[in-house]
Amino acid sequence: MSMSDYYKQLREKIGTQLIFSPGVAAIIRNEKGEILFQHPSLTSDIWSLPAGAIEIGETPAEAIIREVYEETGLHVVPQKLLGVFGGKNFRFTYPDGNQVESLVFVFECIVEYGELDAVDGESAELEYFPVSSMPKLDLPYPAEIFLPSSSERTLFQ
Repeated sequence: MSMSDYYKQLREKIGTQLIFSPGVAAIIRNEKGEILFQHPSLTSDIWSLPAGAIEIGETPAEAIIREVYEETGLHVVPQKLLGVFGGKNFRFTYPDGNQVESLVFVFECIVEYGELDAVDGESAELEYFPVSSMPKLDLPYPAEIFLPSSSERTLFQ
């Protein structure tokens, strides 16, 4: 899905200036332990986790289920919160000039069912990578969240 009506109305009022945007991201592993990443555009070498904005009235868990389906075609269940990240290092400027500072809830998710397919057209490519050779990412997530762990740790930054 492209920009929601809420963000469209907000952008009509404030233009491209920096806004605070709560969001979610998913770490989804395959049977080999590799992590699923999406490539939003074939014109860039920047990849991302399946991710997106939390909509008005949505919980972070509901948002990750929706976003993962829209971007990957997979139906997931969030298993645990791996961390919450934000601040100046989580600022991003979209190609249209819109600026955001994200507060991202990162969930570890398991796949219930589905086939890899970019339902909303936002993902040009979907691919699993081993942790040892992950692609360049759009946001500076700490390396620890990509390592498999049986602990109940949650990181905050």
